[in-house]
Amino acid sequence: MDTGRIVKVAGPLIVAEGLQDANMFDVVRVGRRRLIGEIIEMRGDKASIQVYEETAGIGPGDAVETTGAPLSVELGPGLIETIYDGIQRPLEAIRAIAGSCITRGIEVPSLSRDKKWKFEPIAEKGARVQAGDFLGEVRETVVVDHKIMVPNGISGVLEEIRGGEFTVTEEIAKIKTDDGNIVPLTMMQKWPVRRERPYKEKLPPTIPIMTGQRIIDTLFPIAKGGTAAVPGPFGSGKTVVQHQLAKWADVDIVIYIGCGERGNEMTDVLREFPELKDPRTGESLMKRTVLIANTSDMPVAAREASVYTGITIAEYFRDMGYAVAVIADSTSRWAEALREMSGRLEEMPGEEGYPAYLSSRMAQFYERAGRVICLGSDGREGSLSAVGAVSPPGGDISEPVSQATLRIVKVYWGLDSSLAYRRHFPAINWLQSYSLYLDRLSDWYDEKMGRGFMEMREKTMRILQNENELDEIVRLVGIDALSPTDRVTMEAARIIREDFLQQNAFTDTDSYTSYDKQYGLLGLIMAYYDQALKSVKSNVPLDAVLNVSARDRIARAKDIPEDQYKMQYENILKELTAQFDALIQEGGDAE
Repeated sequence: MDTGRIVKVAGPLIVAEGLQDANMFDVVRVGRRRLIGEIIEMRGDKASIQVYEETAGIGPGDAVETTGAPLSVELGPGLIETIYDGIQRPLEAIRAIAGSCITRGIEVPSLSRDKKWKFEPIAEKGARVQAGDFLGEVRETVVVDHKIMVPNGISGVLEEIRGGEFTVTEEIAKIKTDDGNIVPLTMMQKWPVRRERPYKEKLPPTIPIMTGQRIIDTLFPIAKGGTAAVPGPFGSGKTVVQHQLAKWADVDIVIYIGCGERGNEMTDVLREFPELKDPRTGESLMKRTVLIANTSDMPVAAREASVYTGITIAEYFRDMGYAVAVIADSTSRWAEALREMSGRLEEMPGEEGYPAYLSSRMAQFYERAGRVICLGSDGREGSLSAVGAVSPPGGDISEPVSQATLRIVKVYWGLDSSLAYRRHFPAINWLQSYSLYLDRLSDWYDEKMGRGFMEMREKTMRILQNENELDEIVRLVGIDALSPTDRVTMEAARIIREDFLQQNAFTDTDSYTSYDKQYGLLGLIMAYYDQALKSVKSNVPLDAVLNVSARDRIARAKDIPEDQYKMQYENILKELTAQFDALIQEGGDAE
């Protein structure tokens, strides 16, 4: 271990000399309280260190001791259901020791050293194993089977393996490597947070994530292993959108990172998730969730670490063959932390004071997402999808963080404050948002949903775009100036907006919508549109077309429970067709 002395303190940044043998990104212990820090710049024997705790009381002359290891996370049984801070300290364990306030310098292991887990071997003694192969499994929760894998860089013959109840640091197996060394293995492994975990091959994003949110699944889908951004001004519903994704997304594990957002938002997550029932398993949502809480009142330097901590834990579960979603709220706060540390390092500022390397840092995070073939001899597949909220000041997405994010991610769900003020949630603007995965996903939709689904989506987008153009005419000369066919288009667009795109996150029937129900809802709206156009072309009076009683049933269709939907869908469609047929018949008789 190398020891140096502090020569400068500037908030969360300290400079220490006498550390010529230290390395970049080494973890250090600062001062008498042994605060946790990380070296972020080396100049000769001087090291600039960002400290992940409050530096009050630290001054020149205080000792700094390097650990000789980079910032790493502990990976093993005990991650699920745990709430960590940005540097993977378990907050519940800290509260049990130190009370509600985190004591500076407190050292608590990330994974409990006392709890015993029942390990059931899968591999057999004498088998040849390689990095990523399963040794056995632990039933971590009723939902998650935690696979114990051979650590990266190790391969050989399994000399010994035993089942039973062990702590994460007790030996469960021994491997004899090719050079004759015996390597003891435990259920825990460590991994540096800034280093991407390896895999065999990256696969194309050809499978969508089912989120249950109609505007996302139908209009702007995200693929498994994909990346998405949710930019929007204050009060436009970023957090609710992310909560909905965490609750309903078709993934096995959720890593939720509260990065620099308000503490009350994390409190909502902590209160809601244990009570919410997972639609896939019927168990509490926390049974497949890891929470990382690094709120705005916590040290600013730890925001960057929290993002890397979260995505490293996600990669670990991806390597087991799980589909994992990382939800970061919000990357803007992380960027602000980078800006503050860059300013204290006296680096040349880029646009709006952000560091020149802002884009590359954000790319390093998002590019760790992907659908991959994992290490190991079984060729299993895992996926890691990343969704980041962006909080641009004043909702201006031309600012650097939003622009850097949009250059990297493939899906943009642009939140609109004007929609939020009209109580239209999710407030995703359908004219500004996009998904670059549509072409890749179209084969999946054709196979699973039928060819009509993508055609219906394109037709829906055309109607919404036509409404936007017609809206300009209506503002100038009034709605009466429109032709009957344009009036039908305006009415169909209104139904799409109010009865399909708008969704209530707080009601059981509307919070989540399956693909089949989404297809059915859109099918009813398109049937109304087609029949209405046919009627006005047959000289049926416009008022009669716009006021068919079946239209009210379409408006209420989204509140039909999933198990009753198919039967009622057929009834509404029959009623709708019969009413329009009667109108056309009356029009023909009148002629």
